[in-house]
Amino acid sequence: MSDALNELGEHIELKRPDCVLSWDVTGGELTVDVAPANIAGFVEFLKVDNTCKFSSLVDITAVDYPGRAQRFDVVYHFLSMYQNHRIRLRVKTREDEMVHSIMDVHPSANWFEREVFDMFGIIFKGHPDLRRILTDYGFRGYPLRKDFPTTGYTEVRYDDVQKRVVYEPVSLVQEYRQFDFMSPWEGAEYILPGDEKTKEEAK
Repeated sequence: MSDALNELGEHIELKRPDCVLSWDVTGGELTVDVAPANIAGFVEFLKVDNTCKFSSLVDITAVDYPGRAQRFDVVYHFLSMYQNHRIRLRVKTREDEMVHSIMDVHPSANWFEREVFDMFGIIFKGHPDLRRILTDYGFRGYPLRKDFPTTGYTEVRYDDVQKRVVYEPVSLVQEYRQFDFMSPWEGAEYILPGDEKTKEEAK
């Protein structure tokens, strides 16, 4: 399988050197780093080229590297049911840059790109309806960025007095922020079924 993926990687690099920055096969998977400006055209090539035929978009997601100048990796997964191959594309982008939408090539990218926008704040240029899809209206911040607080900024609850949902700033006592990182099983005073066997074997 890895030989076939290496041949595929070489073919793609040979055909589209303007798009491919690098590629490798690791763990039986082909990953291609793509220049951001060429992503839409490259995805179309992968779809129509007879050696590739990556006609199914499986997923679009992102990875946040806050300490890096090109903070985000936008990651695309495609499947070729004709050739029985999978490919991962990786596009590096800065926080203030836009990534071209691939909706013209794969209309199913619509909700995937909206989700990446909602979770990471990455803007897809040319998307016809780029708005939040998982979070609430007026949500502040981007939950999958690594600098987003795990508690969020706003608490949502139903108020019995007002008979409606209310939004309040998150207010946490200091004790809540202190962690001992102890496993919930450490220090337990009871023995789980089967644990007694370990003690008997140790004797």
